[in-house]
Formats: sequence, C-alpha cells, structure tokens
Amino acid sequence: MTTPETDLYAPERETTEGTVYTVTGGDWDAVADSEHDDRIVINMGPQHPSTHGVLRLVLELEGETVTQARSVIGYLHTGIEKNCEYRTWTQGVTFVTRADYLAPLFNEAAYVMGVEKLLGVEVPERAQVIRVMLMEINRIGSHLVCLATGGMELGALTGMTAGFREREEVLHLLEYLTGLRMNHAFFRPGGLAQDLPVDWREKIDEFLKVFDERLGDYDKLLTGQPIWKQRLEGVGYLPIDGCLALGATGPILRSAGLAWDQRKVEPYWGYETYDFDVPVETGADCYSRYLVRVAEIHESLKIIKQAADRLAPGPVMVEDRKIAWPAQLSIGSDGMGNTLEHVRKIMGQSMESLIHHFKLVTEGFHVPAGQVYSCVESPRGELGVHLVSDGGTRPVRVHMREPSFVNLQTMPAMSEGGMVADVIAAVASIDPVMGGVDR
Repeated sequence: MTTPETDLYAPERETTEGTVYTVTGGDWDAVADSEHDDRIVINMGPQHPSTHGVLRLVLELEGETVTQARSVIGYLHTGIEKNCEYRTWTQGVTFVTRADYLAPLFNEAAYVMGVEKLLGVEVPERAQVIRVMLMEINRIGSHLVCLATGGMELGALTGMTAGFREREEVLHLLEYLTGLRMNHAFFRPGGLAQDLPVDWREKIDEFLKVFDERLGDYDKLLTGQPIWKQRLEGVGYLPIDGCLALGATGPILRSAGLAWDQRKVEPYWGYETYDFDVPVETGADCYSRYLVRVAEIHESLKIIKQAADRLAPGPVMVEDRKIAWPAQLSIGSDGMGNTLEHVRKIMGQSMESLIHHFKLVTEGFHVPAGQVYSCVESPRGELGVHLVSDGGTRPVRVHMREPSFVNLQTMPAMSEGGMVADVIAAVASIDPVMGGVDR
C-alpha cells in the first residue's frame, strides 16, 4: 500500500547488482550502492535498430562513458544443432545452412567437410572448385552486408544503399547458380546437389565486371571520407594479445596484425593452389576492420576469377551410389529433380535401383563411427563443426564453433571506457550474426 509520503520516492528492489530504483516514465534504472552511486544501467536492444540484430546490450554508464558492458544473447535460438541429431546426414545440411544466414555456404562447407572426413571420401575436383568459387561469392555478399549495416548504424545511409545494391548482384548470381538466394543446401556430403547451368561463365564474367567498376566507389564514399575515418579510427581498440586471449578470429584478428586465415594455414579444397593475399592492418580498431573487409572483397574476386578459369568438365558427386544422393540430379522437366531417363530406369527397369534409391532418400547412408572437427574460414573467422557418429544414419552430436558467438565476447573489451555512441561502431565492426550466435 502506498501513501502520499512513499509516492515521493521511486520504487526500489534488491538485485545482484545492488538496489535498483525504477523511475516511472523512463526506460532506465539507476544502480545505487557504495561503488555505483552515480551510474545508470540501460538496455540497448534486443529490438534496437543498431545492435546488429536481436542482441541485447546491458550498459552501465557514468555520464556518456560506458563503465561496464554485457551482451545478453538467446533471443533467436532455433535449436539447429539438436535438430540435426534427429535428421539424416544429408538433411543436416538444410539446418546448418540457416545458422549464419549471411554466409550459409560456409556453414554447409564446414558440415559436409566433416561428414566426408568420417566417410573417407574424396570430393571430385570440379565440385571442389565450384565450392571455392561459390564461397568466395558468398564472402563478398557477407562483407557487403557488414559495410552496409555498419554504415546505416553510424549514419552513412548512402553506404547502406550502395552496399545492399551490390549485395543484390551477389544474391542474383547465387540464385542463378544454385537455385536459391540464401540457405542454399547446395553442398551435399560427397559433392554438390547439381552441376552449374550451362552459361555459368557468362554470369560470372558479368559479375566480375560489375564489381571491378563499382568497388572503387566505396573508397570514394567511405575510405577517404574524413567523417567516416574520425568516426572509426581509434574506436573499438583491441590489440593482438586481447584477440588471442578472447579467441577472436577473422577480420578482428587480422586488423590487429596477425595474418591468420584458415585458407592459408590449414588449406582445404585446393586453396593452397590459388594466388591471393591475406589483408592485414595494424590499427586494431574499427577503421582497420573496415579496411580489411574491403581488401578481402578484392581478394575474393581474384579467387573467383581463378576458379572460373580452372573449372574443367567432370562429375560433381562421388561415384559411390551408397552415398551419392540425389542420384544423377540435373535440371529435369520440372525445373529441378531427376532426369526423366533416370526416373524411367529406376521405376520401370530395376526394382533393386528403386529400392536402393528409396532407402537412401528416406533412411540415409551409414557413416562410420568416430568424431571429427572440420573448419573453414568464414567471413567472420574460423567456423568449425564437431560431428560425432555411432555408425548410424544420423549424427549423435553436432556442435558448431561459430565465429560470431566467440567474437561477440570482445564487445566489452572494445566498448568499456568509451562513449555510448562508440558501442555502436564496435558492435558493427565485430559483425555478429545472431543466427550463428544463438543457433
């Protein structure tokens, strides 16, 4: 029961942080104890447009200075890893591709690489080259979203419109090559879901031409722009020892001076045969991370060109019919699906083939017992997948080492001691994707 006397004071409650007074009409709490008698705790997110997704940041402020920062996650949890344990090895691709939804092909790559290691199969050369080419196209699209959303969050709206304009070129190309703009499920254990369209080279050349013309605009618009530089230089500083202590990888680590890239240090699918550089900066701040990502787009274009030049005819799926599913998939009369010739064969000529195809689709193939860790270099750093098999048709355990999740713990180190406005720049430079964080 309240009285006129108690109405003069804000209601209070005891928490682990101390006594919290809730002031009516505000969305902030004041923490009152012997150490924090003049500090304010605010929530930024999870619905805030500048938290780079459904991320909640709990900031303790002293004036405009952030004295303590904590990230609260879990608002986008989808149970992807657990769902994989109730599906066949092939169906798992459809789940993991939705984790980091801005880099779906990298999720697929790490997952199928692990399955293939357990199976002990070698993917055909053509499938490896196509995988590399598609991943680098996807890397460009992911970096463009980082630059575009970062620009939007910092007020550079032209950077946002330009970034999403170029990303549409990426999505159009991926849709033409794989059938879908996002969440492709195109990488399958043993190879690819299908081969590329017959005129793929023309589309790749058009894509490369557009980007050669437009990438220079970003240097004119942002790189040398005084306001953009002043907004990012010296902000979100995290030196190399901090990156290593917190497990940060990707552009965050390379912006601090360490040229660590899985494609170079632990090459896979022939990356060691491609000519490309690992961009490195030494500023260890938001501006350095921006420069690294722009430079990586240029390097990805070089890899795409080389992959297109070396792509030779051949199969895109292993020959083992106990693994290869979908069998002999190509563009049929329905626009996708099996060729009519193959359907006629298994339906009308070979009962054994029909039974095998039915069991392969519904039950899946058996994977030898064991466990494996496989990793690729995603746009955000080391993306790894730990798989455990008991010899059955479904994984016993699937766990993803998601770079967004690991990199997000650098946020307090980048933000504490800085201004509230610089928290936005720091989070944007980390580039976390909450689908990958929460999984």
